[in-house]
Amino acid sequence: MSIKIPESRTPSSETCEGALIIESDRPNESPVIFRGKLRGWMPSVQSLAGGLEGSLTRGYGEAVFNTSLTGYQEILTDPSYFKQIICMTAPHIGNTGLNSQDNESSKIWCAGLVIHDESTLVSNWRAESSLLSRLALERVPFLVEADTRAITRYLRTRGVARALLLPASEAHKASALFRELPAFEGVDFISQVSTRAPYRFDSNSNSPRAFKVSVLDFGVKTNLLRMLSNAGCECEVFPSTTGVQELLKSNPDGVFLSNGPGDPSAAVVAIQTVKNLIAKKIPVFGVCMGHQVLALASGAKTYKLKFGHRGGNHPVKDFEADQVQVSSHNHGYAVDEASLPREVEVTHKSLNDQTIEGIRLKHSPAFSVQYHPEACPGPHDSYILFERFIDLMRRHPNVSSIS
Repeated sequence: MSIKIPESRTPSSETCEGALIIESDRPNESPVIFRGKLRGWMPSVQSLAGGLEGSLTRGYGEAVFNTSLTGYQEILTDPSYFKQIICMTAPHIGNTGLNSQDNESSKIWCAGLVIHDESTLVSNWRAESSLLSRLALERVPFLVEADTRAITRYLRTRGVARALLLPASEAHKASALFRELPAFEGVDFISQVSTRAPYRFDSNSNSPRAFKVSVLDFGVKTNLLRMLSNAGCECEVFPSTTGVQELLKSNPDGVFLSNGPGDPSAAVVAIQTVKNLIAKKIPVFGVCMGHQVLALASGAKTYKLKFGHRGGNHPVKDFEADQVQVSSHNHGYAVDEASLPREVEVTHKSLNDQTIEGIRLKHSPAFSVQYHPEACPGPHDSYILFERFIDLMRRHPNVSSIS
């Protein structure tokens, strides 16, 4: 079924000549400009510099690329993309529209979207709106007819960098604007996407609840909670700054550390909380940002990757299972292998660049992976990790204590 979304249902059908402007990493070099058609919400130099509504979250972010062929709705609603302008390498985006069932959170978090070809027809029986309609409704700038191949090659060669989405007529003002806008390194983005108050997750699953899990929310995706629930966990989600006493008040069987955006070293409170969990030997499972926080709490260091891992087709070697898993990734930082303490064992590695993709603590029941075992979007090769977490809690029963 093909649906043509009428213009009257589109909150903003305005289009102008636009540009993705990427800050150069070389001194005294002008920003690089990639042109296209700007749609959705129209950022401007005045709105970004003047602190108007939306200026802190839209139109200005780190330019990154994602190699997923499908799943753009899940990508857009993933809180880990907060403060990032996403360039999709797949040339044709929007053909399945958007629906209310596939969101990974309550809203779109990215700072902007860049694609080559926008589908004007929505061809999916579950579709409820077009891509443009949703982006415009949530005031997200959207660059189309861009040379996404050239953008991706540039980012792979030069590395991810700060970027702007602006009307082409204002591109010449980008250099001055970059000097005014704040940098991203060392900034705590987690607190801006985490829940403000604890809540219980209800997935409407019929699976029996055998384990209680406290989830430390760094920007958790809905499908992570759904997978935990389907595995038999009753999940209570807590803000990222929650201390160990509060996390363990309900005497959970384990603690889950979620995905999230930004620099992991900025999560100072969370790192201390996880240190306390390790000392109490609480079963812990970390994913993405949670993996990095567990590593930092264990005494390791993290570093920023040149262009990160973002896509649903990354091969990872699982040494414990002695198998290769094709996995979903979204991260710009990695754990420094040279900094790992003796009590931390590497369990997974990327077959693309040999970066660490998983660790296990030898002195405490805790493990983590850098990638997304829940997929959404992506392959399901790594669902076994939820079973490992269940087994970990089963082998270390009722060890939670607030003493």
